Amino acid sequence: MKRIIWIIAGIAIVGLVIFKLASNKKITESKVYQFDKEKPISVEVDTIRLKYLDDENTYTGTFEPNRETKISAETQGKINAVLVDVGSYVQQGQILIQLDNSLLKLQLQSVEVQIEGLQDDVNRYTILTEADAVQGVQLEKAKLGLKSAKVQKATLQEQINKTTIKAPFNGVVTAKLSEVGAFAAPGVPLLQITDITTLRFTVNIPENDLVQFQNNQTYEISADVYPGISLSGKVTMTGSKANMGNSFPVQFQVANTNQSDIKSGMFGKVRLSASKTGQGIVIPSSAIINNENQAQVYVVKNGKAVLQTVTTSKNIGNKTVVSDGLNQGDIVITSGFINLFDGANITTK
Repeated sequence: MKRIIWIIAGIAIVGLVIFKLASNKKITESKVYQFDKEKPISVEVDTIRLKYLDDENTYTGTFEPNRETKISAETQGKINAVLVDVGSYVQQGQILIQLDNSLLKLQLQSVEVQIEGLQDDVNRYTILTEADAVQGVQLEKAKLGLKSAKVQKATLQEQINKTTIKAPFNGVVTAKLSEVGAFAAPGVPLLQITDITTLRFTVNIPENDLVQFQNNQTYEISADVYPGISLSGKVTMTGSKANMGNSFPVQFQVANTNQSDIKSGMFGKVRLSASKTGQGIVIPSSAIINNENQAQVYVVKNGKAVLQTVTTSKNIGNKTVVSDGLNQGDIVITSGFINLFDGANITTK
């Protein structure tokens, strides 16, 4: 009987352990995320239509001022007057700010009095030297003193001139950084002047398209907010080093004939001349998946995502021309690739 009891107890203990392990497994599985392959994945799609394959490429860039500077004083002093405000159009040489120069003018008057006295001494010693009444060395000292005073006068005059701050070129006041009563010092910006009569327009060009831009050649440029206004831009610089995106900066000089419309900081586009080359299939480049050096796309068939290999011929901006593998009317998935796999159920946004 004891043996039977021990056997029954052992079986009960083993059963209890198995039950506990099974229960723990169920609890663990309930806490772990289980990807449901049957659950539809939300994606965005695009229906393929034949489009004209023109060679008109557009590249986005930014307008920048041709000249822009922050103006500061060359000498220190209290600001007595600020004669312009933000938005004011100024011409080269126009007075912008006047610093206090009253002390310098008093010093200048003192030097002018010294010069007058020294000039009289030179005239007097010249007459006396010619009559051998005094030694010639006294005349030389008087002349040296007169020259030194004249240099001091020129120095003070230059300092007084620097208290009047003038515009270095034609432009618009785009920032006012100080007010009347403030203290100006060399290197401390007081105003900012921007010249938008001529603009710089910079775009980043992929290396394959760089050969289409030649120095001193003109191209059509427009601002995004004013697509109807056409500007002419001349290539002035082509970058010699690629940036992080393996593209090269190309800079244009644009004569801004519409200053009231085209502003610095606006986005724009440069266009190459168009020539119709027939129709073809063009899809967003973001829809292409590179898998082992093969271009593939997801095509929607019977509510499922089907991975399909395609052949591409060239890129036009952010789009790609597909020469084989797709037909007109096919529905291509353009975004929503997270957790997407071949044969997955999908829903369209």
